[in-house]
Amino acid sequence: MRNMKTDYLNWIVLVGILLLVLEILFFNGGLIVTFILSIGCIYLGKKWRPRFLGKLLYWIGWLWLIITVLNMMSFRYFLCVALLYLVVQFFQSQKQPKQIKPIILEQKSEADSGILFKKQKIFENKFFTSQKTPEHVYEWNDVNIQVGIGNTVIDLSDTVLPKGEAIISIRSLVGNVQILVPYEVGVHINHSVIAGTVAILQEQEQRTVNETIVYETADYEQAEQKVKLITSLISGKLEVKRV
Repeated sequence: MRNMKTDYLNWIVLVGILLLVLEILFFNGGLIVTFILSIGCIYLGKKWRPRFLGKLLYWIGWLWLIITVLNMMSFRYFLCVALLYLVVQFFQSQKQPKQIKPIILEQKSEADSGILFKKQKIFENKFFTSQKTPEHVYEWNDVNIQVGIGNTVIDLSDTVLPKGEAIISIRSLVGNVQILVPYEVGVHINHSVIAGTVAILQEQEQRTVNETIVYETADYEQAEQKVKLITSLISGKLEVKRV
């Protein structure tokens, strides 16, 4: 919702309030009474909860309240708006991946070695957008992100990996993950997916259903620079290839 223009959001809320007022005045005059009775049942049930009557009133109140809300015209309006917004954001994310351009931090002096400072992130947690490493050279930091719907592209040829093991952890609902790895870098892959496809290095693309797949290059343990990739997808494709 942070990406939605304030004017659009204001109009959506105003139309929703107008629909709610019209619904109460002309279509469902007993809505307020229903709300009061259901909330009253919840309150009394919570107050008398140790007894059977209290538990019964508590759950009847909640069930009554949920059914009332689901049957409201204004609730259906907000639900349709939310679904439409999700669909539009998904198609936009497929067409225009968002590029993240991190600012390279200057090296700290030895006198500042004991001071804790916040490092620049390459990616952010995003629910509806695609992300891609910048085209120019960027400073590497380990990646640990959660993605809702969208694609993620990480090109490791435009950065200098530290000696030892670099970590990439991506958890995504729906979307594709592409990792471009230089030839001299060792790779360890731990991939979990509900439904999707995988294409890893020279392996042929394969379809996977509710599987966890682990791959590791032969030189991984001895490599000076290596990447450990941990991915979890509900649906999508994982592609790891050399560049």
